[in-house]
Amino acid sequence: MDKIKERLASLRNEADQNATRAEEAEAANKKLEHELMTKDQEIVSLQHRIANLEADLEKAEQKLQEAKGATEDVEGHRTENEILKRKVDKLEEDLDNQERQLRETTDKLRQVDVKAEHFERTIARIEQERDEWEKKAGEAEDKFKQSKAELDELARAMDDI
Repeated sequence: MDKIKERLASLRNEADQNATRAEEAEAANKKLEHELMTKDQEIVSLQHRIANLEADLEKAEQKLQEAKGATEDVEGHRTENEILKRKVDKLEEDLDNQERQLRETTDKLRQVDVKAEHFERTIARIEQERDEWEKKAGEAEDKFKQSKAELDELARAMDDI
C-alpha cells in the first residue's frame, strides 16, 4: 500500500514537473515571438530611414549639380558650392554609416532568425517530450486505477474472509 502511495506521489510529482516544463517552454516561445516582432519593426524602421536617406541623397546630388552649374557664373556661388559639397560629403558619410548600421542590423536579424529557428526546434522537441510525458502520465494513471481496483477487490475479498 505504501509503495503504491509512493508511486502515486512520484507520478504526481512527475506530472507537476512536466506541467512546469511545458509552461516554461510556452513562456520562452512567447518571448521569442515578441523578440521577432520587435526585430521586424526595427527592420521596417531602418528601411524607412534608408528610403529617407536615399531621398536626401538624391536631393543633395541635385543641389550639387545645381551648385556646379552656378560656380561658373559667380564667385559667391563657389562658396555655396563648397558648403553644398560639405553637406553632400556629410550626407554620404551619414549614408555610409547608415548602410553599415543596416548591414550590422541585418546580420543581427539573421542571427536572431537562426536563434529563433533553433528555439522553435527546441520548443518542438520539448513539446514532443511533454506529449510523451503526458502519455506516460495517462498510462500511469490507468495503471494506478487498475491497481486501485485490484486493491479494492482484494480488500473486499479480505473483508469477506
